[in-house]
Amino acid sequence: MRITEAAKRLGMSPRMLRYREALGLLPPVREQGAHRRFGPDELAAVAQGVELEKRFDVSPAELAFALRVLSEPAVAAAVRDLGVRIGRIPAPRRALDFEKEKALRLLRPTQPRQEA
Repeated sequence: MRITEAAKRLGMSPRMLRYREALGLLPPVREQGAHRRFGPDELAAVAQGVELEKRFDVSPAELAFALRVLSEPAVAAAVRDLGVRIGRIPAPRRALDFEKEKALRLLRPTQPRQEA
């Protein structure tokens, strides 16, 4: 089906579908002549995206960026670095830090058990 019918079935405007396509939120399928055709898979993908946006209270642009973070390692690393810097993500533990913490736990005096 063409974009007008697909938009009607999804309860949105053709303009919104084009916007989602520009953001990369539609499967990259086009027929000869550059007209997009919508089948059951494309409609399901758009509906799934809309459902995620509602469930997690995000915009289409935010969802598109989340997909970019998941698919591009350099973007994921940059976002993780920011998250660590602003305290939203804990700093990764280095192996040496783990060994230091383990040694300190072993050196800590143990508390005598109390009989019940």
